[in-house]
Amino acid sequence: MRYAIVSNKLVLPSGIDGFGYLLIEDGKFGQVSVDKPEGVPIVDRMGCWVAPGFVDTHIHGFANHDVMDCDPQGLNVVCERLAAEGTTSWLATTLTASADKTGAACASVREAYDAQKADPDFVGARMQGIFLEGPFFTAEHKGAQDPRYLIDPSLDLLDSWQEQAGGLIRKTALAPERDGALDYIAGAVARGVRAAIGHSSASYGEAAAAVLAGAKVIVHTFNGMADMYHRDPGIVGCAMTSQGVYAELIADGKHVDPVVCETLVRSKGWEHVALITDCLSCGGLQDGDYFIGELPIELRDGAAYLKDGGNFAGSTLTLARAVRNVVDWGIVTAEQAIRMASEVPARSCGISDRCGSILPGRDADLVVLDSDMNLLETYVGGREVTR
Repeated sequence: MRYAIVSNKLVLPSGIDGFGYLLIEDGKFGQVSVDKPEGVPIVDRMGCWVAPGFVDTHIHGFANHDVMDCDPQGLNVVCERLAAEGTTSWLATTLTASADKTGAACASVREAYDAQKADPDFVGARMQGIFLEGPFFTAEHKGAQDPRYLIDPSLDLLDSWQEQAGGLIRKTALAPERDGALDYIAGAVARGVRAAIGHSSASYGEAAAAVLAGAKVIVHTFNGMADMYHRDPGIVGCAMTSQGVYAELIADGKHVDPVVCETLVRSKGWEHVALITDCLSCGGLQDGDYFIGELPIELRDGAAYLKDGGNFAGSTLTLARAVRNVVDWGIVTAEQAIRMASEVPARSCGISDRCGSILPGRDADLVVLDSDMNLLETYVGGREVTR
């Protein structure tokens, strides 16, 4: 399969490249040229953004399937449905659970990953690895993490889960104030796993110590942590001032007010703010009652809330919508928003060598957006995904 897409809004690593023909050959990106290639079909997308497929590095599930279901077939459905929504790569994200259940979830991701790799006919978002969101958190800011399973960080557990995952664990989160946190961060980084800070009551000093130990990501900034206070800046202050640290952001307008979203982007620069969804299995479904892990939740008006206490449990956001939101709110340009949902999250988790940018030889995973930032098309491996 060989063809070329022509657009005057190509989003390339060097910046918007303006007009050009993007060659797609055998499911891979080829070169970009201003000259029309001879002998290949041309897909005309003039006036539309042609950009890397979106990369969601913090998402639990979609379409009534969850990573913690430990169901490889269900993960296939998630991959197919996410691709239809513009997300072409994702990190399968766990929740706080027992050690055995977490290990089983890791093993199921590995099984689905291996099966998809072996099936040339499968078209869906690529699982680029696993994000362990828990169980090394604090009870005070547990959010929708099950408090029965909160424990201190353990490299032995990480090694066990990584073995079951077949090496797919890319990121692990913890509360810096827990016993052994700094040693865990250093050990995770030494193993090639990104360390993240979240669901924590840590002070600024504790968060800064975690960053010095090697933590490079702040989990859904502003959520699952104390509010920033002028005498106690906490994790939020650390997120805003730490160099080289990536701040996750749920840009649904519910978890974080748009004004606060803009404050974060201005303080860090868009290059270090990674749009995520924190989407749950109820993503893509109607309002009603569901579960996150073993905890009952209610979905209403695009967000999920715990039945017990009413705290946020997660979102039903898509990255395509998050991109449109931050543009509509006037926070960033269209190009910057696209990069915040593709290139930036890929860098934040150490997977930018395989996704997040349009580069020759990479898998031809891309999205087409109209001038109002509405998603029109998704391509995975050069094949258009049915919406």
